[in-house]
Amino acid sequence: MSYTVLARKFRSRTFDEVIGQGAITATLKNAITQDRVHHGYLFCGTRGVGKTSMARILAKALNCLSSDKPTASPCGTCDACEMIARGEDIDVVEIDAASNTGVDNIRELRSNAVFRPTRCRYKIYIIDEVHMLSTGAFNALLKTLEEPPSHVKFILATTEVQKVPATILSRVQRFDFKSITPAEIADQLSSICRAEGVEAEPDALKRLARLANGSMRDALSLLDQVMSMGRMRVSLEIVNELLPVAHDELFAELIDRLADGDAGGAVAVLDRSLSQGRSLDVLCGLLIGQIRDLMMLRICGAETDLVDVPAGLRTKLVEQAARFDSGAYVYMITVLEELRRSVKSSGSGRALVEAAIIRLAESSKFSSIESLLAQLEGGGVARTAAARESAPTTARSPQSTTPPAVRSSSAGSALPPVPAAPAVPAAAPARTRRTARPEGVHVPPVATPAPTRRVTQADLKAAASEPMVRAAMEVFGGQIVDVQRSASASTPIQDSQK
Repeated sequence: MSYTVLARKFRSRTFDEVIGQGAITATLKNAITQDRVHHGYLFCGTRGVGKTSMARILAKALNCLSSDKPTASPCGTCDACEMIARGEDIDVVEIDAASNTGVDNIRELRSNAVFRPTRCRYKIYIIDEVHMLSTGAFNALLKTLEEPPSHVKFILATTEVQKVPATILSRVQRFDFKSITPAEIADQLSSICRAEGVEAEPDALKRLARLANGSMRDALSLLDQVMSMGRMRVSLEIVNELLPVAHDELFAELIDRLADGDAGGAVAVLDRSLSQGRSLDVLCGLLIGQIRDLMMLRICGAETDLVDVPAGLRTKLVEQAARFDSGAYVYMITVLEELRRSVKSSGSGRALVEAAIIRLAESSKFSSIESLLAQLEGGGVARTAAARESAPTTARSPQSTTPPAVRSSSAGSALPPVPAAPAVPAAAPARTRRTARPEGVHVPPVATPAPTRRVTQADLKAAASEPMVRAAMEVFGGQIVDVQRSASASTPIQDSQK
């Protein structure tokens, strides 16, 4: 006799045996008791949370031969219940939409739906992974799904409800299956070990429950694997040797390294995670989920319902969440999401991931634009005040525009000072504000500028040929735009502007 895996041997057979879906089981049982069974249901949720098992239990409840009407407690021993549990009943048709995606498959379903069931009350169609149907197949199913014969019931199941058209969603009752908590999975594994006569350590079962990531089927598969290696004994040592460390434990260590600014340690933890066989984009997605949980704990508080984590880990995560502020979490999620998209099409994906981890670890060395501006403004004021205190007391006229002597940075010799042209007075304002003249400060009179005249090309060439002008142009650059003659000089002096 062939071995039956635990996932099939311990599949839920009644509503009460379904783990972690109390609200859904209560609703379906009440609908059967009150004779309010809908003609179409949609079960959606991640893998291994009981969608197909619930569909079979509902089919048994509607077609149990030991009762004269649908019952919320099917016997499980009649011919119909046993055949439905094995997926072999002629009146309960299970269709895998992944391999029956075409319009012709749905047309065949519609043509067979008009015939009454052979021995049961209802003809039930269970369509698994319904999101895989083509657009034409969905359109062909619409009318039958909206107004099926009175003896037909539809139970649709999917792991990607977002791909199901709205026209289908509006014709069925939708039930969202939750991920099973690690505590519930660990309790179920403990019951199964007792039933199998297997010695199991509680810590080992908790580790398996966390590795299952909310899927009871995955947990049973892992338990099967560990039991095979441990010869009917489940210990934490065997689990650690055979199975990888739970991703949330690794990521918790990685995030601690990022908070410490330890880039080398963070890359080492990343290498351990990649060595467990995770692809780069999956790793980025899992890390984003972990950081998102920490962000919610940081912003919404330790008791928020927006984070689904085990009670034993919540305290540790709350402490870790306090190590970053909300802006840091937003930055990390943004960087990792861009990284997740990039690694899919990059030939150097690992290098990109490592560079991003180093960037996050050293992000404390970078400052925001706001803080830099604040520092510059504060530093600028301080420098200005210091400059004023250390400035010489020699007073200069505010109207004096004569620049200091220009020094050559290469030779170190001083160039002759370049006299500046007198400033052209601007138009007088309507009202002149009087300013107090400091005592002891002599303000020389301002020379009256010479009458302006039109600058010719000859004036510009003559100014450009002056040695002092050439020297100033070599140092400061610029362009000669005006030429004026000093009252005491007969050679043109330039006024260069950039």
